Amino acid sequence: MSVLVYASATDGTFKKAAFEVVSYGKKVATQLSTNLVVATINATDASELYKYGAEKVVNVANATLATFNAKGYAAVLTQIATKENANVIVVDTSIDGLYLAPLVAVNLEAGYASNTVEAPSNIAPFTVKRKAFSNKAFSNTVISTEIKVIGLAKNSFGIYENPVAGTTENFDAEIPNSGVKSENIERITGKVTIADADVVVSAGRGLKGPENWGMVEELAAVLNAATACSKPVSDLGWRPHGEHVGQTGKPVASNLYIAIGISGAIQHLAGINASKVKVVVNTDPEAPFFKAADYGVVGDAFEVIPQLIEKLKAFKAA
Repeated sequence: MSVLVYASATDGTFKKAAFEVVSYGKKVATQLSTNLVVATINATDASELYKYGAEKVVNVANATLATFNAKGYAAVLTQIATKENANVIVVDTSIDGLYLAPLVAVNLEAGYASNTVEAPSNIAPFTVKRKAFSNKAFSNTVISTEIKVIGLAKNSFGIYENPVAGTTENFDAEIPNSGVKSENIERITGKVTIADADVVVSAGRGLKGPENWGMVEELAAVLNAATACSKPVSDLGWRPHGEHVGQTGKPVASNLYIAIGISGAIQHLAGINASKVKVVVNTDPEAPFFKAADYGVVGDAFEVIPQLIEKLKAFKAA
């Protein structure tokens, strides 16, 4: 038996989420007194994962998997899980991970616990703590199947170094025809993405128009943050749909989420509620977002944000 973790690589390199799932997998492997195996696809240098406890890395190098497709990736992970006799499989809860984990669970006839936030509190029965009700509550879930698939919520467990003398082997997986063809992929370069960001600066219709987004981008640059927006803003074409966050957009689980001129519709709050600290700037003291925020500023964003930028720049300079 073993614990298998899938560590996703973007253009061959690992991001923070990969180190977090490996850290989590090492903890579970220790609890189960077994070894940790990490599966990667088209990784350039898998040895980076040894630092976080990856005793064995199985890498699949295949040009047909250069872009993500859930069916193909699930087949690879299923084959590695079978080869390594894994009884616990850990996947992140990125957009790709949310597609991938259920397919792996179906292939292995495994129970699947999504949005897990802690290491198992009990091994027999196998019990994990999960976010529930749009991150408003927690549930303790028992997985009773022999094989278990866990989806680890972003920024929930943390990253822990546990250096080992690991090994890497290549694996020639059978890749099924997914029936999906990628015609074009556009990627943002030179900016922090929402998926990787510890800080997200988001804005809504309170900014009155796309021409006023300069201060949002400047604040994000000062904080090394990602920029985001509410659904109405992307629907109006003020910002790209890739920046739309919320229940119907990209989920956010950042350490800091700053909302500027966003009233706080329930769908938006449901998608960003996992963020640890939420700050809102709005002229309306009755805006629903204030009830969900940790800190709030009642004021005009066109006055507040430039002052905030100035103070942050002065602080960083000092």
